[in-house]
Amino acid sequence: MTDVKKSYEMITDFIKGELVPDIGAEANRQDVERFLVNKKGFSKEDIEVDVDIELVIAGEPYKSQIDIVVLVAGTRYMAIKCAAASLGSREREIIAASRLLESHQIPISVVSDGKTAIVLDTVSGKKLGEGLDAIPSKDEIKEKSDSLELIPLADKKIEKEKLIFRSYDSMNVNVQRNI
Repeated sequence: MTDVKKSYEMITDFIKGELVPDIGAEANRQDVERFLVNKKGFSKEDIEVDVDIELVIAGEPYKSQIDIVVLVAGTRYMAIKCAAASLGSREREIIAASRLLESHQIPISVVSDGKTAIVLDTVSGKKLGEGLDAIPSKDEIKEKSDSLELIPLADKKIEKEKLIFRSYDSMNVNVQRNI
């Protein structure tokens, strides 16, 4: 029996300029990327796409990716999960990812379908706002960055957050890394 891979329609990623398969929430991610650049003042260089996250959970490696990470002055300040539906069900996933990616917790976590968004404070887990307009602009993050303390996740919480991230992330079947 032959291993036949399904063919996918390809689209050009707005940030990277590379062809990517149009599966899952990819079209939504393209909308978010354009919104960040065209409406929120970020440059393409401020935005990382498909950011690798590698964890060791119970002695086993677990590799995945975060859809979008936004930098201001070289520091990661916002992580975004792009979803096709049910934004609320992805809040905890992006918060866990934001807590684990760096030595500090990335301050702002966002879930978006390209038409709306839920913006969360990573450290407290509390909702900061809803709708695309609630996503902070580059200037808003710059203004707060001087007074914003980059807080590491307490050691005793790291393993729990890894399990939470893997539990939610493993449900992401319609993503490029799985084809």
